[in-house]
Amino acid sequence: MVGRDGHDTVDGVDGQDRGEAGPFGQPLFRDAQARALARVGVVDVGSNSVRLVVFDGAARSPAYFYNEKIMCGLGAGMRETGRLNPEGRARALRALRRFAALAEGMEATPLTVAATAAVRDAADGPEFCAEVARETGLELRVIDGREEARLSAQGVLLGWPGAYGLVSDIGGSSMELAEIADGRVGKRLSSELGPLKLADLPGGRKGRQAHVRKVVERLAKELGPQHNRLFLVGGSWRAIARIDMHRRAYPLRVLHEYRMDRKSVAETVRFIETSDPETLRAACGISSSRMALVPVAADVLHRLVKTFRPRDIALSSYGIREGLLYERMPQRLRDRDPLIEACLFSEAKDARIPGSGRRLYDFVAPLFRNVPDARRRLVKAACLLHDVSWRAHPDYRAETCFDNATRGNLGGLKHSERVYLGLALMHRYRNKRAGSPFEHLFGLLPEADRAEAEVLGKAMRFGAMLWISDDDDRPVEMRWFPKKKVLELRLSEAAVPLYGEVAEARFRALCAALGAEGCVRERSARR
Repeated sequence: MVGRDGHDTVDGVDGQDRGEAGPFGQPLFRDAQARALARVGVVDVGSNSVRLVVFDGAARSPAYFYNEKIMCGLGAGMRETGRLNPEGRARALRALRRFAALAEGMEATPLTVAATAAVRDAADGPEFCAEVARETGLELRVIDGREEARLSAQGVLLGWPGAYGLVSDIGGSSMELAEIADGRVGKRLSSELGPLKLADLPGGRKGRQAHVRKVVERLAKELGPQHNRLFLVGGSWRAIARIDMHRRAYPLRVLHEYRMDRKSVAETVRFIETSDPETLRAACGISSSRMALVPVAADVLHRLVKTFRPRDIALSSYGIREGLLYERMPQRLRDRDPLIEACLFSEAKDARIPGSGRRLYDFVAPLFRNVPDARRRLVKAACLLHDVSWRAHPDYRAETCFDNATRGNLGGLKHSERVYLGLALMHRYRNKRAGSPFEHLFGLLPEADRAEAEVLGKAMRFGAMLWISDDDDRPVEMRWFPKKKVLELRLSEAAVPLYGEVAEARFRALCAALGAEGCVRERSARR
């Protein structure tokens, strides 16, 4: 099951996991239906950009095998002409020729190609679609605004299966809104609040702000109260989030799951108004064409937040392209936890002993018996990833683990959870974290959670030394007595030789992290 916060709420994910060890049922990427999604190519023909994404890897939480974007500006000037921008149209056609050839070479065909506001609204949109089909063999699927909203919302659900709130997807020529709850998309609306269209409005900024206010108030009336989370999808929203990070000197530059609040948005809008655009563009790594639209998009976001008053705001790097992938997934794959599925895939691909994560989880689980389900989920993920970075140089293995966890393409992780996972994996390979080049990120996690991540890491560091053959079901076992502050280690006769000097030192380090007394017992052979 998946909770409303996007995290699993019970150990078993679905029926096929019952009878398996905890959450580690047969991963679905080994299923034939999932393998059919192993490499999927999607093209998004938007009003501002044309992008190819090829997904590869664990089907539930796919990796970006290839990602290329070309800023074409198809929708520039459409308010006056009613037609696609001629230069943008030529650039888009060249991009699509290239993408079709790339997809053939990557064995990512047939491509799914979706065209949004510019193509659907332009008088020459059908003519452009016919030209694309003739020149490239690609069939453009022109989607209306409500369908665009649905697909973007499905992209959010790809990363947060239990997400609930309002999704706002801003493109060059339109902005879509969609409700999500209980894994489903609800009401959907589309508007012409794309920055390319708004930039051409008469009356300057005051005229634009008045128009934006009128449209947002109409959208709010149609949707009703929306005070839960606001999910932001689209390049202009991501650019504003980068500026917010810059203004706050935020240490982790991962946009997915980055959080803002209403006050932060208001302060960033003022910051954009008072900053030199070129200086801001260079500092935040934003393209010139995107930066030109940021002040317009900022006015829209400011009004959106002021009107709907969401309890918090989250950036989603997943949108329409991921929504198209989600469309092709069987429901039982959608129901899987994207984090656990991705970790299972990584272990199967990179661990020295695939499957050892399951046994390690059983070993450390007594230390985390009373933690919330959301935290237990991270314990599972850490155990699955504990051995996937063994190829890194020993001197850098701990940093490699932390970097992979905090910056990797893992869905359904808050930034604080990324740091928790990174610290646990760092302590899997290193006793202390002082002097790490990532110390500036540790503050994203409360001190008590840092201590808990250290305990998990040291438990994995110790447990990874003790495995023997699968013939003995539980050669080693820990029992934790938190009230007495006693950690008991039980060893079978076969496991006693494994408890050497280094293993003993690691057990004592774990006890120290727990503030506990250690006790080692030897079990007699089974009769």
